[in-house]
Amino acid sequence: MVAMVAMVAMVVATVMKTSPRQTQNKLARIGRKVINPEKGAVMLNIKVVSWSLGLWSALTFVVCVFYGLATPQALHMHALLEQLLPAFKWLTWWGFLLGLVESFLYGAYAGLVYVPIYNFLQRRWDNGQP
Repeated sequence: MVAMVAMVAMVVATVMKTSPRQTQNKLARIGRKVINPEKGAVMLNIKVVSWSLGLWSALTFVVCVFYGLATPQALHMHALLEQLLPAFKWLTWWGFLLGLVESFLYGAYAGLVYVPIYNFLQRRWDNGQP
């Protein structure tokens, strides 16, 4: 992973004719923050990860609903969705919108919890080896 980030930074620096430091700053703006370039320690951006997981969860919910509409009753996911998402009702507009919002919030919550834990462990245990 670290080698891939370094290779991307080198390619971007070559193509854009910038210094590696400027490239590192550009990568940090994309959603990554390199705290020690010699070690290659990468910190995660809580905003980017939370939004990504929220959108992924919402998209997965939509796929599950379409799957439920396309398959026979015995293969439906509606029982699981009704158990996991409070107040969700199968095949109602309010149920769909509520399930979409709840799915997004579950994903965003996962990002809000995961990123600080990852960043803490990265700072504490990173020894600079790939």
